[in-house]
Amino acid sequence: MNERFAVYFAPASDTPLWAFGTSWLGRDPERDVDVARLQLDGITAEAIAEMTVSPRRYGFHGTLKPPFALVDGQDADTLSAALAAFAASRSPFDIPELKLSSLNGFLALVPSTQIPALAALAGSCVAAFDGFRAPPLTGEMDRRRAHGLTERQDANLKRWGYPYVMEDFQFHLTLTDRLDPETLEWALPILTDATAAFTGTPIRITSLALYHEPRPGADFRLMARFPFGANARS
Repeated sequence: MNERFAVYFAPASDTPLWAFGTSWLGRDPERDVDVARLQLDGITAEAIAEMTVSPRRYGFHGTLKPPFALVDGQDADTLSAALAAFAASRSPFDIPELKLSSLNGFLALVPSTQIPALAALAGSCVAAFDGFRAPPLTGEMDRRRAHGLTERQDANLKRWGYPYVMEDFQFHLTLTDRLDPETLEWALPILTDATAAFTGTPIRITSLALYHEPRPGADFRLMARFPFGANARS
């Protein structure tokens, strides 16, 4: 069936950040429904749809362990149980501040400074669930290398199935596809205003989310949230 899973951070469903992200992308991956697009001055719903095709499919999130197919002998129930136990051993922490940034033409919300606890969490997720990951297909490896990788990124690709992990990890809540310079120039101030409520304020990390792509090209769904142990006890 070629399904894939991913371990993501997803803002709590009752937070303004989640409401913004789902309405900006026009889709709630937890309820697996379309939602009304955000209405912003200076940009149409059609224009937003054009610049959010891929982020909409993946659902609002911050990647911790990138999407992977399950290796033979593993299944969703076993993965979920392992993720629940992993999350229960973690403690909540804050991202002190987010900022809107362009990452090679992709607009995203990113931490304003390095967060060691966040990098450690992502690295632990990559390593802890690597036993569930089927090796990438040769075509996928070639496709990623075609974009140009450093020696370390290529080593990550061979070891972990994805180049931008461990020392090359950059946490981000993706808002757009890659934009051409002209679109980026006029979209940046619009999104700066739209995200002002979420920049300069802390974001609490209290859980992990398991996302599921049932078949290639399908929308990712948020299957379940797994609270951190200290959060579950509070």
